Amino acid sequence: MASVIPVVFILAIVLGLMACGYLFVPKGPHQTTIRTAIMLTLASCYLMWMVTYMAQLHPLITPYRSLPKGESL
Repeated sequence: MASVIPVVFILAIVLGLMACGYLFVPKGPHQTTIRTAIMLTLASCYLMWMVTYMAQLHPLITPYRSLPKGESL
């Protein structure tokens, strides 16, 4: 269960950054575009980090140790 804690913690940080990005973008003709770019960037970075983190915790191919001939554990 320890592997879920960092994922949820980073998600909370990203959601906080998204809220800040939404609230503190200055008004103007491109406000919606800037908000969308900030939120898509944060969401993409979070998803890439989460996939990489989970792939390291639960690899599809089990790693194995290769030993020289004649040696044993």
